[in-house]
Amino acid sequence: MKKRFQLQFQAEVDGQLLRQAIQKQGISKKALTSIKYNGGYLLVNGEEKTVRHVLKKGDEITIQFPPEQFSDGLIVEQGELTILYEDEALLIIDKPPFVNTIPSREHPKGSIANFICGYFEKQGIVSTVHIVTRLDRDTSGVLCIAKNRHIHHLMGLQQKQHKMNKQYEAMVHGHVIEEQQAIIAPIGRKETSIIEREVRADGQYSHTDVKVLKRGYTQNGEPISHVRLQLHTGRTHQIRVHMAHIGHPLVGDELYGGSRVLLNRQALHCVSLEMNHPLTEQKLQFTSEPLEDMKGLLIGKGDVRY
Repeated sequence: MKKRFQLQFQAEVDGQLLRQAIQKQGISKKALTSIKYNGGYLLVNGEEKTVRHVLKKGDEITIQFPPEQFSDGLIVEQGELTILYEDEALLIIDKPPFVNTIPSREHPKGSIANFICGYFEKQGIVSTVHIVTRLDRDTSGVLCIAKNRHIHHLMGLQQKQHKMNKQYEAMVHGHVIEEQQAIIAPIGRKETSIIEREVRADGQYSHTDVKVLKRGYTQNGEPISHVRLQLHTGRTHQIRVHMAHIGHPLVGDELYGGSRVLLNRQALHCVSLEMNHPLTEQKLQFTSEPLEDMKGLLIGKGDVRY
């Protein structure tokens, strides 16, 4: 059975137009146009109505969103997903390292997006993939997916309003001296690269908070620090660029000055995601423990600061 996303709610006052009630639900004009012309419908007390219909308090309103199609070129695959939470609006997963969030030219298959397409198809969910919090290929941890275009829109508004809190943990080279610090440094694309970013005067405002959890040493005696990071902005490679900027690149991050002798990936994990549910406004928090390949790096006693 095909599962299409819908919203149901009651009219709050007499005399309100259906269009006004819909707008109060945060539905964009683009989404409303799509509902009208692409197979969705608007029901009031079980009967199809136009947006000019005048409501009575207590009327039951149902918005049936049109079916969505997978993006062109997105290959449907069956793959393993570690699901932390799921309802009609959201899918929260624990992403492993060495897996793309979305396909790339080098990796057209095997991405989280490919697997979500397979999962949606198996579950009969008529939607495409809407990534809310994208993670780099090597980065692991909590990842948020919206199960409908409207939900993606609401989550985007939440991000712009800074109502979403993401925290990461990382292993970085050297001993970070300050227990806590705010890195506020603009980030832009490096002129000589289409991938690499750097701190530059004409870049976008970027803010990362850093807290030292523990300082210690590797098996080979190299000093490293275990840090927790909170993003206040969401620039590409923000954590990687900011930590390299203060002289402590991530272990395994060769692009920004780290070494892969200790770990064959950047030692970065999204440990926590806090947000409001897009439909109920309920506070939600999802957590994930860093993987053993990261935690096993720091074995020397060093200077403990938990």
